[in-house]
Amino acid sequence: MGRLQRPVLILASGSPRRRAILRAAGIRFQVSVSGVDENIGESRPRALVLKLARAKALAVAASHPGRLVLGADTTVVCAGEILNKPQSPRDALRMLELQSGRWQRVYTGVALARGRRVWTGVGVSRVKARRLDAQRLKRLAGKHMDKAGGYAVQDRRDPLVERIVGDRDNVVGLPMRVVRRLLARAQAAGIEK
Repeated sequence: MGRLQRPVLILASGSPRRRAILRAAGIRFQVSVSGVDENIGESRPRALVLKLARAKALAVAASHPGRLVLGADTTVVCAGEILNKPQSPRDALRMLELQSGRWQRVYTGVALARGRRVWTGVGVSRVKARRLDAQRLKRLAGKHMDKAGGYAVQDRRDPLVERIVGDRDNVVGLPMRVVRRLLARAQAAGIEK
């Protein structure tokens, strides 16, 4: 019987959506949740997701010397407001009302770390939300409390998303185009892929 292959990387996230994206891409991984506090007071969305992805990757890399660690963070920006995970069903309703009928941008920061060395990138997609009536928004509010913006593009029953411009996997939470680019950079720097 052949030797078991070690996972290519460690995913510093408990997100089932990120795990599913990596599995679909055929990348071997294990999970080690970072536990990083996401309230860092950054008001620029690109900087916010990059700082958090980097912090998550480095936190896990510190306890896994020599291993390649992938961190990610996603946020939604609509009408100039950063929409992270809702704090309550009422907050989720407020977010959905803001997004209803509007375009927004979804940013996902990705960081690949080994030791203290880090490679980073950001995926950006545009999403158009359908205009939904108040009753429908109330029914949706609180359904996706663990997702930036309070909605789930991967949930086929979630009627909020009308159109996506850019990578769908970025909106779900892990832009594989960025991940592959970072893996290639790490490999070129002499780190196993």
